[in-house]
Amino acid sequence: MKVLLEQDVKGTGKKGDIVNVSDGYARNYLLPRKIASPVDTAAINAMNIQKSAAQHRKFQAGIAAREKVKQLEGASVTVYARFGENGKMFGTVSGKEIAAALLEQRGIEADRKKISVEPIRAAGEYTAKVSLFEGISTTFRVIVKEREDGKQ
Repeated sequence: MKVLLEQDVKGTGKKGDIVNVSDGYARNYLLPRKIASPVDTAAINAMNIQKSAAQHRKFQAGIAAREKVKQLEGASVTVYARFGENGKMFGTVSGKEIAAALLEQRGIEADRKKISVEPIRAAGEYTAKVSLFEGISTTFRVIVKEREDGKQ
C-alpha cells in the first residue's frame, strides 16, 4: 500500500515521502496514529504545494540574509561593559550582548549562537563573524567601551 508520510518514521522515510509499506503496517500503525495518509491525487497535490511553499520561504530567507550582509559589510557595533577600578572588565562580552547591540544599533536580528568571536575580556576593537543563513556569513567590527555611570 502506498502512503504519504506526515512525519518522519525511522526505517520507513521522511515527512512528505510517498512510500510503499505493507497493508497491515499501514492500517494498524501508520493510519490510526495519523503518521501517514493514503496516497491520492489530493494528497500528492497538497504535498507538492507544501514543498514549493517551503522552497519559496527558503529562497526569500536567503535574499533577506544577503541584504543583511550588505548592511553589515564594514559596519561596527559598540558594546558597553562594566570595568573595575584597575581597568579590568567584569566577565566577558558574549554573543548575547553582541546580538542585542546589532539589533539596537543596526536593526539586524541575528541568533546569538551564530555569532563567533574570540573571548572578549578587555576594551578594544575585535572582529566578529555572524552566519545569517546556510553558506551566507560576514564579518563586522565589535568595539568594546567602558560603560559610563548610569548607563545600563
